[in-house]
Order: sequence, then C-alpha cells, then structure tokens
Amino acid sequence: MDRTIQQVADWLGISTEWRDIRIKGVSINTRTLKPGELFIPFRGENVNGHRFVRQAIELGASAALWQRDEPDPPPGLPLLIVDDAEEALQQMARAYRAELKATFIGITGSNGKTSTKDLVASVLSPYFNVQKTQGNLNNQLGLPITILSLEENVNYAILEMGMSDFGEIEFLSKLARPDYAVITNIGEAHIQDLGSREGIARAKFEITAGLPKQGKLFYDGDEPLLVPYVENWTQAVSFGFGPDNELSVTSVRATEEGSEFTVNGLIDETFTIPVLGRHQAKNALAAILLALEAGLEAEDIRRALKKAQLTDMRMQPVRAEAGAVFINDAYNAAPTSMKAALQFLEDARMKPEKWAVLGDMLELGEDERTYHEAVAEQLPKNLTGLLLYGPRMKWLYERLDGSFDGQLIWSGEDIQPITETLRKSLNEDALVLVKGSRGMKLERVIEPFVKEGE
Repeated sequence: MDRTIQQVADWLGISTEWRDIRIKGVSINTRTLKPGELFIPFRGENVNGHRFVRQAIELGASAALWQRDEPDPPPGLPLLIVDDAEEALQQMARAYRAELKATFIGITGSNGKTSTKDLVASVLSPYFNVQKTQGNLNNQLGLPITILSLEENVNYAILEMGMSDFGEIEFLSKLARPDYAVITNIGEAHIQDLGSREGIARAKFEITAGLPKQGKLFYDGDEPLLVPYVENWTQAVSFGFGPDNELSVTSVRATEEGSEFTVNGLIDETFTIPVLGRHQAKNALAAILLALEAGLEAEDIRRALKKAQLTDMRMQPVRAEAGAVFINDAYNAAPTSMKAALQFLEDARMKPEKWAVLGDMLELGEDERTYHEAVAEQLPKNLTGLLLYGPRMKWLYERLDGSFDGQLIWSGEDIQPITETLRKSLNEDALVLVKGSRGMKLERVIEPFVKEGE
C-alpha cells in the first residue's frame, strides 16, 4: 500500500487536516514498525496501544489512528480519528482490495492450510509476482494486515484463513473476496467450539461466502461431510486419494529428500516435493490445480514443486549428526494429522528402525482422552521406540503399558527423559517422527542432535 493520508481518510469516510503525507503499509506493533507505516493502536486487556502512538511517530510512522473515545489525543501529530481501530483496519483492507487487480486465492481447512499456502506460492512464484500470508496472520486482524502489505503489481495474493468459531471464515472471505477458494480437509481442530466435525465442515465452507459466481472452489473430495455443500456449486473441483476425484494421487514414494507422487485426472504426471507424507502430496494437488488455472504446463509445475519452500516443522526431514533422520512435524497436531503422520511412518522404507516422539494434541474438548487413546490403534507395527510427552499423552501410555513391544516411556513436563533416551539409542538406521501440538514445542527434542546452522 502506498497512499496519501487523504486517500486513506477517504477510504474511511472521515476528514483530515493533513493532505500529502504518504502511508506505506500498516503496523500494530512499534517493535516491528517500519518507516512510513500507519500505526494502529488497539486496546487490549493489559495494554492500550494509544500509549505508544507518540513513540510510533518518533520511530518513523507517517501517521496513526486514534479512537474517538480515547481521551487526550497528542496535539500536533498526524492522526486519523476513527470510531473503532479494528473496524478501520478492516475497512482500509476492503478499499485497497477493491483497487488491486491481483488474483486472490483463499485457503482454509482443519489441517494443511499453511503447507498448501506454501506449495501454491512455490509453484506460482517462479512465473508470477506472488505474495502470501506470513506466519499466522490469518484472522480478523492478520488478514487485513496481509492485504494492506500487498504490492500494487502483485499477480497472485495467497491468503490463509483461520477460525475458531462460526462466522469467522465468512467474514474473512467477504473481506478478501477470493477468486479461488481451497478447503484442504475437515478434521477435529476447534471441535470444542464447533461441536462436531459436521459443524467444522459448515464453518470451513463459509470460505465460499465471498467467492464470486465465476469463482472456483477446490475441495477435499475424500471428505463426505463436504458433499452436501458442493452439490449445488457448479464451479467445484475435487482432489484427493479417491479415484472419483477430478485430480487424485495414485502413488507416493518417500525418499530422504521428500515425496515422489503420481497424479491422475485433469493431468497425468509424476511430481516431487521436498517434504514427506501422503497428506503433503494431497496438499500439493491444490497447488497443481491452481497452477493449471494459471496456464502453467506440466514441466513448469514439476520444476517449481521440486524446489518448493515450506514453513518449517511440517513433515520436514532433518538429518542428525549420527546419521539418523528426524521428521519434524512439530508445528501442530490434531487426530487427523496425527493419523496421517503415523501412516507415513508405517509406510516409510527410508530406515529400518522407526521411532515416534508424540506430544499432546490440544483444543480437542471433552473427547480429548478418547482421541489420545485412539492413537494406540494407529501406531506403526514394529516401532523400535515410542516416547510420549505431555499430561494428555499419559492416557495413551496407560493404554499401551504392558502390551507395547518396543521401548515405551512417558514424561509429563520434563523433556529431558525423551532426549536422553534418544541420545542413548539412535544410530544411522533410525527414522524418528516428532509430532505434537504447537504448545508442546517438541522441536526441542531435535535441536540437540543437529549441527548448528543445519
């Protein structure tokens, strides 16, 4: 965004005595603020951002918002007086979105949003000017900030959309008005708020609320819960493992460098991505479909996917000093993604010894014990070791204690027993899956085994 303060005031429908000051983006944090940005102060439970407005201007902010009901606006500073800072941020994003000629892609789903976003960006970036959601800026504050960070000449804007309750995805979709929408899958994340997987499917399908009539939806065709929603949607394309999908994965082969997989349907080809797991190959289908929409040929897609750059800790192969290979999938965990990761470990032929380090799955509501105990039925056969971490994983430990053939340990709060067991046991024949919810920070298990800088 590069606009005058007068243009921004016009977006907001307010008047200003300032005219020619240029605003280049927005910031909600003085620690990350860049010169020329508009500072947006929010009032939280513990911090009132209005206290930092003068500091933001001193650090180089061109101007700042100020809520009308906040007393004592500092005199002499370029301020835009608004009724509500959050609503003003969203209104600016709507106005800027309307002026951009880019193709907008919205992505949601219980699991795989970020990996799919990264794969779509990777396949399009060599051929177009592409920008994507950074980090977790995927909610009612993050999405407007992402839109306002887009360059004027961007060709594709790839927007991740997250939620925890009904209506949130609908709001984001209507704000972003995507030309294409992707639903990666329906899992159990946020089931404590949405009540059931059926409720989650309804909430995720809200991404179509801002999709125009000529817009196109790409969705998980393996998920029956989406069928009632897509039946009346003429521009809907299914992808997945099932042969009835319009684009399907028919085989996946894991290597130490990533996954080689074959697809059939709208295109019949073999591709490679530098990340492991059948579910990641499935995520890549959305990227392939969007690349085809962009007019790319099979060889263009193959070349770009092979060099795809994904956010760390998503089925990321990491070589340890002793020759073992860790699969770092520690960014998050829910029953669906846990099952997929364990299925990968079952199928993998990279190393003869297989280990799993599993941490708690969070935000599962009243059925969390059932979900953790159910992991017992999903474990690969002939695991050399199963190392469990977190208070909820005690349920799985108690379920397996006395019946598990390999090495089994559990630690509730101390990560050291996990790392010490691995230090004593791992060799060049070991493949180690590390997976847990973000709050468990299981990447700590891997760090002692990797040379600095790798």
